[in-house]
Amino acid sequence: MLTELTILGAEEAVMHAVNWLKLVVEAVGAMVIGIGLLAALASWVRGIRVRSKDVFSETRLLLARYLALALELQLGADILSTAVSPSWDQIGKLAAIAVIRTALNYFLLRELHEESSAPH
Repeated sequence: MLTELTILGAEEAVMHAVNWLKLVVEAVGAMVIGIGLLAALASWVRGIRVRSKDVFSETRLLLARYLALALELQLGADILSTAVSPSWDQIGKLAAIAVIRTALNYFLLRELHEESSAPH
């Protein structure tokens, strides 16, 4: 009897820890987006001041890097939420979210690579 209670208590502690970790990862992802927006705005203002020809491209590339990282973090948070006692419904939702976010990240990174390797 004591062993079952110990296992249930440990399982509950792990579930709480994973939920807190998921919340932290989601918050970090949101902060990355916010920092990326501020960095992109600063880059855009700086580019306009010096009348850079590629201010739009440079700003887009900078923001895209932050968004790619944020997408990875948000996907990680989704995986964490499904890691503890997943239902088939949760697994299906995770699969759909993972496909969408992975596709977004793939095309974002591909565009970043193409843009950064293109002659200016």
